[in-house]
Amino acid sequence: MPVRPRLTPAMAGARRAVRELLAELDLEPGSLFLVACSGGPDSMALAAASAFEIPKAGHRVGAVIVDHGLQVNSQVVAQEAAQRCSELGLDPVIVEQVKVTPMGEGLEAAARDARYSALEKARAEHSASYVLLGHNQDDQAETVLLGLARGSGLRSISGMPQIDQERSLVRPLLDISRAELRQSCLDQDLEFWDDPHNQDESFLRVRVRNLVGELEKTLGVGFQAALARTADLAFEADDFLAQQARAVVVA
Repeated sequence: MPVRPRLTPAMAGARRAVRELLAELDLEPGSLFLVACSGGPDSMALAAASAFEIPKAGHRVGAVIVDHGLQVNSQVVAQEAAQRCSELGLDPVIVEQVKVTPMGEGLEAAARDARYSALEKARAEHSASYVLLGHNQDDQAETVLLGLARGSGLRSISGMPQIDQERSLVRPLLDISRAELRQSCLDQDLEFWDDPHNQDESFLRVRVRNLVGELEKTLGVGFQAALARTADLAFEADDFLAQQARAVVVA
């Protein structure tokens, strides 16, 4: 019988986030979830938390790994991520290979579009209710800062929704920092992959990530969390205005 790692605050935080999201979704027993797993610390922490919590709630959980083919060892990374997900007990574990063709908005946008298309393909083929994404508080803060730079209103700074019903996507970890998720993996001796693209400043998202880190140092601890909270407030305000507008149209 395998020895379970001692529960730590980082592990408990990720599990609680998954558990609370499941309660909010309130699905029929036996529903299937798929964790989008790159093999990185965020998605591996989500995979581990989901493997623990989702079966307890009476549902099933698998994983989908998207191989973008952008690095020479991408197939190896994808297979290693699949193996770790299988070892956690996730089933089915699907590897989707995609071809990324940069268009007008560049490589980042093309890779994102290809990834979401592959995730939806896997979800539909396996009749899964939702795909779980490992976006975290850091990602949300970066998204808000990008929205502020574009200056296009409340919707632009409302960040990523926790529950995206239209695309059947959920993000349980938006209130948890990247550092906490990495610690969760370390606490479980769970191996993960550090994508070298996350250090490549030719990508806009990496430059924004570094800027958020610098602002956190300059303006004080809590700046990043405040940006993430801004997303919640902007989303609520935008949603309220949309409801009011619909009420006026109906009237």
